[in-house]
Amino acid sequence: MSEKSISIAYDHPDSEQSICSTAQAWAKQPREPKPEEKIALIARIKQLLKEQDAVFVAHYYVHPDLQDLAEATGGMVSDSLDMANFGYQHPAKTIVVAGVRFMGETAKILSPEKRVLMPDLEAECSLDLGCPADEFTKFCDAHRDRTVVVYANTSAAVKARADWMVTSSIALPIIQYLKERGEKILWAPDRHLGTYVQEQTGADMLLWQGSCVVHDEFKMQELIELKAQHPQAKVLVHPESPRSVVKLADVVGSTTQLIKATQMPDENEFIVATDNGILHKMRTLSPHKLFLEAPTAGNGANCTSCNHCPWMAMNDLYGVAEVLETGANEIHVDPAVGQQAKVSIQRMLDFAKQINLPTRGLGNA
Repeated sequence: MSEKSISIAYDHPDSEQSICSTAQAWAKQPREPKPEEKIALIARIKQLLKEQDAVFVAHYYVHPDLQDLAEATGGMVSDSLDMANFGYQHPAKTIVVAGVRFMGETAKILSPEKRVLMPDLEAECSLDLGCPADEFTKFCDAHRDRTVVVYANTSAAVKARADWMVTSSIALPIIQYLKERGEKILWAPDRHLGTYVQEQTGADMLLWQGSCVVHDEFKMQELIELKAQHPQAKVLVHPESPRSVVKLADVVGSTTQLIKATQMPDENEFIVATDNGILHKMRTLSPHKLFLEAPTAGNGANCTSCNHCPWMAMNDLYGVAEVLETGANEIHVDPAVGQQAKVSIQRMLDFAKQINLPTRGLGNA
């Protein structure tokens, strides 16, 4: 570990779900260019994108500079599936993905013929890390009577083992559909989202015990106290948050759904329980409104993430320029694994069309 890295603790269940231990991973501290250097970097990236026939897509949780750059260059800012779909539909031969590793893999699954680059291949996700494919496969093999449904925040190999992939915005209708068919569900990896879906649908769900290092830290009592200070504020919560926090929400939804909620014309104050990277988009769309971060501090808090994913923070302008200049950090997915993973994704997309749910904005983390 270098001096510019931080240690991140995350949940790592075993394949029998009998033990949920704490594992350690590392995240690099972000690099922040000086103002004059930033201007030069942005100009260089714009030139390289044209030269390399590349499109730049960024997640809502990465640095505002990257979000602005994606939109300024004809790319997009959205959730992981929208990013991958945009890259698939775009004529560019190269997709540069600012996010975490599974997002680059999803882009490659949908566009196997294209080159997919990421600013840093070590930008991980605790949900992905906490659900290794080999252990997850053992878990599935021990419960073959269950339909396997995995969240988008998983590796290509885990998606390949699944029957369905879901995002947070379509999880409820899909699980309701499977329940009505009499199917029992094996769900992975986020236990909080799984619990929320289970309570809403009443489905028989066996949950993998993973969690997001950002959303897992939101605190119920401190949120109650903040709400008391801002009684007019609407509480927006991503369902990867603990059940006690979700219960306090005025709106529960994906990144895209939470952004839409902030555009309600008669609401001007919001407490937001998701990664604070999303506040840039919210404030850009509604600059006259007040946005407050839901608290992670309080009793028992260690603030591993402090409202911002440490791996999302690893994406920076330097990394974007470097991969375009060198071709480094290319995402590779075994073709057989990618083809099988696409089956679970396509099943979700086909279902969305069947229920007339727009595929644009099928958000997750």
